[in-house]
Amino acid sequence: MDPMTFRANLEGFPDLPRWMRYTQRSPTHKAYLYGSPTETGKQVIEVTAYNRQTFETVKQRFIFNILPSPALQTPFQAEFLIANLDVEEMLPPEAQLDFQAPLQAVWGAQRTTILNITSALDKGGRVPLPLPGHKEGVFIKLGSDVPFSDCLIESQAIEARQLCQKRGQPILSCNNQFANRFQIDWCNTSLIYFSAPLPTQPPHLYSGIMDDESEFNPPSETLEETYYLTDYLLTLLLPTLIALLLCAFLSYIMCCRREGIEKRDGETSAIQLVHQQSIFSNTEELRHMAGNRDVPRPLSTLPMFNVRTGERASPRQLHDDSARVPLILSQH
Repeated sequence: MDPMTFRANLEGFPDLPRWMRYTQRSPTHKAYLYGSPTETGKQVIEVTAYNRQTFETVKQRFIFNILPSPALQTPFQAEFLIANLDVEEMLPPEAQLDFQAPLQAVWGAQRTTILNITSALDKGGRVPLPLPGHKEGVFIKLGSDVPFSDCLIESQAIEARQLCQKRGQPILSCNNQFANRFQIDWCNTSLIYFSAPLPTQPPHLYSGIMDDESEFNPPSETLEETYYLTDYLLTLLLPTLIALLLCAFLSYIMCCRREGIEKRDGETSAIQLVHQQSIFSNTEELRHMAGNRDVPRPLSTLPMFNVRTGERASPRQLHDDSARVPLILSQH
């Protein structure tokens, strides 16, 4: 058989209904659609099959006509966690019958109805380690019109719950009646009793339109007036006042506290101030001389002899001819 994978969705929608689940362990295993409907009506499920070997694709539509539950009532409901099975191992009818048979003997009921089967992962269970013997676990919920037996009531006793808090398993008198195939986690067993008959149909949703010849009685109590002045002051004016105070404080620090410069000058020695003033005046003089190129060049910058001819010249003579004597004579 070729490996197959499937994709299921509600017609016109990308996902399945909330009450329906899809599971398939691997392309070589069977795929299951399961769940308990929560409302009546007609729902169309589209299933697309992919052949992983030939890459063929087939789409098929399944129509589910969900009708109200029969007149059989199940006021007594019990939910069990089977720890050594996965959900797809509990979905075949044979596995369900194998579990119902010993449970009916323990419950003392001639008939039990399976109400729901859910994976433990959908109820917050942990993903098991990928090792042999580690299963996800499956919750199975059954109902009957017969009251609970003493063995089932023992699982809800105070002593059993205290043992569960210590991470132990309560020892019940009827535990041996279940086959070794089903390992029931009695700490996650819950019993539910509905004193009133269960509704067979969902409650009527009113449209909000009054019937003919009916009167509307408004409530007698009047609503008290609410004043939002205090909320307005706290929400708008208080942040504005805080912002103004911060701006005034920063302006005072930046503009009014200028005594730092005078304090620095008072602590500086007179020699350093004179040195700084001389540097400043010399800098200004150099800038003035650089702006006026007609002033004679300093004598220290003129050459003392002609590099080409070797003739010596006095500094004064070179100073007179400084306008036409270059600093570095051209060499040919």
